[in-house]
Amino acid sequence: MPGETRLHSRGRRRSKKVPRTFRLAPDKIAAAQRILGTRTATQTVETALDMVVFRHRLVQGTAALLGVEITSPD
Repeated sequence: MPGETRLHSRGRRRSKKVPRTFRLAPDKIAAAQRILGTRTATQTVETALDMVVFRHRLVQGTAALLGVEITSPD
């Protein structure tokens, strides 16, 4: 089913995999693999996409906090 998720062995939810074809620059994939410590191009792309989604959530959370007054507990 589209959008189906499964629980990954580490407790994270994973979407069902679907085949895709992309034309990517090999030097960019190799550089990203070194930086991210991933073994395959697929792992590299998935990790990079996870980071983009995480960044978006951080930005949304930060924006939601704008205007919120934070006071010291003492």
